[in-house]
Amino acid sequence: MSEELIIRDIMSKPVTVAKSAAITEALDKMLAEEIDPLIVVNNGTVAGIISRRTIAETLGSKKNSGLSPSSIHVANSMEKDFTTVYPDQDLDVLVPLLQHYKIVVVYDEDHRLIGKVTASDLLKVYRPSGSVEDLMEPACTIDIEERVVHMRRRMLDDKIPRFVVTDNNTVVGIVTETDVATAMRNFRKVVEDRHQDHRIRNLLVKDIMTSPAITVPKGKDVEGTIDMLIQKNISAIPVIDNGAVAGMVTRDSLVRSL
Repeated sequence: MSEELIIRDIMSKPVTVAKSAAITEALDKMLAEEIDPLIVVNNGTVAGIISRRTIAETLGSKKNSGLSPSSIHVANSMEKDFTTVYPDQDLDVLVPLLQHYKIVVVYDEDHRLIGKVTASDLLKVYRPSGSVEDLMEPACTIDIEERVVHMRRRMLDDKIPRFVVTDNNTVVGIVTETDVATAMRNFRKVVEDRHQDHRIRNLLVKDIMTSPAITVPKGKDVEGTIDMLIQKNISAIPVIDNGAVAGMVTRDSLVRSL
């Protein structure tokens, strides 16, 4: 079926935010629309993208600790990590592009924004072969009592987008860049500037994690796992084998397998 399709057939509606908007507006839109990243526009043209990762980095930065989250603009968290295609191009061009970029922007012949394609859009029509065990990637775990500042340092230094949270080796949750970005925004809104350094150091993983975690057994079929990712609109699912974390299936690992 995918051989007969073109990009127009699978692209989705672009969700945008103004370059001059507050990053809190961008985060609220991401959560409401359940999409990451957003396309940043400026005077009607695409200027870049903004993700939950860059928002978390901006809100967690010490240099911004004295600023209200609502006073920090999207321009301060924007990056240009995207590429573009046209709607009548063959679907096959998307595979290598989405193995490198989180989002592909679709322009019409007049260079106007008309759509976007993400890993989820592609996985609706392209399915990798193999088992969950073949397609999973290593999972990074973290203890439920670990401090968020230490976890965040690992995220930044080792480029880890998510952790499986464990308590005595039992999976109890997952913590992602979304959880960090949301926690930092909420924290900065309710804690006075002079108390932020002290209070944030006492913030624990269990305070911000998403629980319970959605998991799949190692023997789960790939089709069912992909359907679960798409239907629940999540980016990763921990894989469990005999009660222990065996790995993780992510949208990125699935696209890399195509």
